[in-house]
Amino acid sequence: MEILWFLFAVIMIGAVLGPVLLRRRGGIRQVAPGSPDAADPANYGFLRQEELDIRMPGPDADLLEVLDLVQRTQEWKAASQLLAGTETHGERRWQRVQAFAGAASLELQQRPGGVSDSPGGQWLRVWRAEAPKDAGGAAVHAEFLVQQAWRTAVQGTDEFRIILEEAKEACAQAALLAPGDPVPYIVELSIARGLAYPREEFEQLWLKILDRAPAHMGAHLAALHYWCEKWHGSRDLAHDFAEAAAARAPRGSLLAALPLFAVYEHLPEVNLVRGFYESEVVTKAVEGALFAVHSARADDPMLAHVRHLLVFFLVRSERWAEAMNQLVHVDGHIGALPWTLSEDPASDYAVYRALAVAGYEANGGSPATLPH
Repeated sequence: MEILWFLFAVIMIGAVLGPVLLRRRGGIRQVAPGSPDAADPANYGFLRQEELDIRMPGPDADLLEVLDLVQRTQEWKAASQLLAGTETHGERRWQRVQAFAGAASLELQQRPGGVSDSPGGQWLRVWRAEAPKDAGGAAVHAEFLVQQAWRTAVQGTDEFRIILEEAKEACAQAALLAPGDPVPYIVELSIARGLAYPREEFEQLWLKILDRAPAHMGAHLAALHYWCEKWHGSRDLAHDFAEAAAARAPRGSLLAALPLFAVYEHLPEVNLVRGFYESEVVTKAVEGALFAVHSARADDPMLAHVRHLLVFFLVRSERWAEAMNQLVHVDGHIGALPWTLSEDPASDYAVYRALAVAGYEANGGSPATLPH
């Protein structure tokens, strides 16, 4: 189906594909926007591109409510209460720490402050000043510093290293306030990557996480980056790490999907091999991720992360119906790989979604035949 991927390349340069694809059994071609034969994602209840939420991979109503309150009032106590009531060893605590830190970092970027106004994210500074022994605030502050380093400083510069060294100290303080909490150590994984920890030091850090949360999917994803070829490992080391985690994953764990993330991290920039996405290594990783999704709890906070990456690979593999089955579960929230690496996550996601709809309908699918 080379014509399909030719269309994909053209549309990525221009506009989003959705409204101009014709569904025809066995093939896809462009038609005029608004044509009654055009494949329309809205027919499946999918949100318009401008309505997609790029902040999170999936819904978290409590987090959104508290984030809105904190940013509107600049009062930190609701954030503290939410984290205090979130399970210490679970995935959701890590996601909420990231969200609060990211909100403060983005506020500061948008409002750096000046003579007449205070800087954005002031609520986090007040939180740390008024409640220095609050473990949640300490963890958010450490993650905030990490995000500031990667967002505002150039990797390898003195500024980058200074911010990450400060973040490392903040992680140590957060760990002292909550000895059993894996989050401060998970935050440090990004520091380890940026400061190029020697492998022995990185492995000691990793053991601290395994002691506290051995099946933590978010921690494994953060650690995987260190072992990747573009950082401090290699393709083989990353795949070995992912395969070992998948092999020891308890039943119902999403760790069985980790090899798919390792494959994604080592995709060739230009794929010159026909059928790469139907190759054994990709197919095996996709099947492992599908198994993990099928076995996982419906409320697993990391489930949406896996589903989003599956959409990418299933569309690339032209497995349209399976891609649609993932889309009906994640549409609306798209703050996950691979979309978050794009300058326009909503646009990239909408392209893949439109391709899935067009491919599904080209092979006889319709809203009536898609299970929800």
